[in-house]
Amino acid sequence: MSLKIFEPLFDSFPWPLQELNIEQKGVIFSYFLGILALLWFVCFFISNSKKGLPPLPPGPKALPLIGNLHSLDPELHTCFASLSQTYGPICTLWLGRKVGIIITSPSLAREVLKDQDTIFANRDMPAAARESSYGGKDIVWTPYGPKWRMLRRVCVREMLSGSILDSFHALRRRELRQLINYFYNQSGSPVNVGEQMFLTVLNVITSMIWGDTVKVEERATLGAEFRHVVTEMTELLGMPNLSDFYPGLAWFDLQGVTKKMKVLTKRFDKIFESIIDQRQNSDRIGGMGTGVGQESKDFLQVLLKLKDEADTKMPLTMSEIKAVLMDMVLGGTDTTTNTVEFAMAEIMNKPDVLRKLQEELETVVGKNNIVEESHIQQLPYLYAVMKEDLRLHPTLPLLVPHCPSETCTVGGYTVPKGSRVFINVWAIQRDHSIWKNPTEFHPERFLDNKWDYSGSNFNYLPFSSGRRICAGIAMAERMFMYLLASLVHSFDWKLPEGEKLDLTEKFGIVMKKRTPLVAIPTPRLSNPTLYEFC
Repeated sequence: MSLKIFEPLFDSFPWPLQELNIEQKGVIFSYFLGILALLWFVCFFISNSKKGLPPLPPGPKALPLIGNLHSLDPELHTCFASLSQTYGPICTLWLGRKVGIIITSPSLAREVLKDQDTIFANRDMPAAARESSYGGKDIVWTPYGPKWRMLRRVCVREMLSGSILDSFHALRRRELRQLINYFYNQSGSPVNVGEQMFLTVLNVITSMIWGDTVKVEERATLGAEFRHVVTEMTELLGMPNLSDFYPGLAWFDLQGVTKKMKVLTKRFDKIFESIIDQRQNSDRIGGMGTGVGQESKDFLQVLLKLKDEADTKMPLTMSEIKAVLMDMVLGGTDTTTNTVEFAMAEIMNKPDVLRKLQEELETVVGKNNIVEESHIQQLPYLYAVMKEDLRLHPTLPLLVPHCPSETCTVGGYTVPKGSRVFINVWAIQRDHSIWKNPTEFHPERFLDNKWDYSGSNFNYLPFSSGRRICAGIAMAERMFMYLLASLVHSFDWKLPEGEKLDLTEKFGIVMKKRTPLVAIPTPRLSNPTLYEFC
């Protein structure tokens, strides 16, 4: 580990160490960390021996100062999978003074996410998430309890329920038609598929939240800025951060993660505050209606109304409203976009899958018609493609880390209170003992309807399970199916001359392609008017 990452710390020390060189500063800092780590290790083992608890799960030998931090690979999902091959389906990593527990088997995942779900229902919130969620006031990071249940209930009932999603059908259709029209106008030219899909999903999500959409003339600039900010935020959320491994040193922000996240969060915060002010002013002036005989009720209006009417015992604060808005933007845009981008790359790499998918679409939709959401339920092969894509490239490869509220036993081993528990669904869903040819993209394995993503089958957990299962499954399913069906039915796709398809993954709290998919669309429908946007 290079001493250069500690330079921001040395520059901010309140005592005069600036005259020392970097190596001397590093020695002093190493002694300081070593004392902290040694004291913590001793206290932990003495405490466990007094309680007569089972041992910690096996794991690689830890160094006194840094534990196993020196041996971590940036691609944590594959690094953790490799460790499980050596130490078994549950193993321990010492992340500085933080205990990390890696789970890599369905039976142990069941123990954590179902059998002891209440104990593991909390999160181990990293410093980056604390900054982006207004101090942990959103659905993802709020501790399990009455406040969390209230926030989740509101989000599901007022934005993510089937009836609410149905009411926004026309919005999704309009944005999809605009996307298809854009690709049609770019026929024969390379396009960044993920970038354009992000703009579409962004428009859908923000329109559902606050009723606005990115104007056509602003799509390229504002959409690119949004994607840049969202991408940076998700990267920071998934980055190993010394502030999380040595909480006593979080104030120094050694890697600058909190500082960077603060800058990014402020960019969103200004947007949120501007829109909230506009909404409150318009409500005071003219009420919530926006048309003759028609009431427009977006998610933000619901939240503001709940804030005004909230029970004094459990008030809904403005910070919580903005934290939930952040959840919706972060959780609904990059995740869907990356998943569809992986699916497009996989089917382009498998001509037989693409052929079967287009044949199904031709049978159900026809080449003289466009895909409508009403067609989706009649496309079992498309459904299988989505499930296989989520198996091979789960959106959150390690889920969101869980944190036990008390010391407990999993698989016969002690899992300490406050440890960071990783469920490696990426490894579980590529387990040779469960899946035949697990690294192959083979949608046919899902045609028997044996598998679903409700969280009841612990061999397949793309959206997690238990109390903390993803609240936006229905939304993700609709957007994925509608997007992929429209792209594949409306166009043939090929790579630019001389380019090779890259399916390499880049680890983060949200999985993404290491290389963006750039492809050339060729119209395949019978009538050019089907590509018009109106």
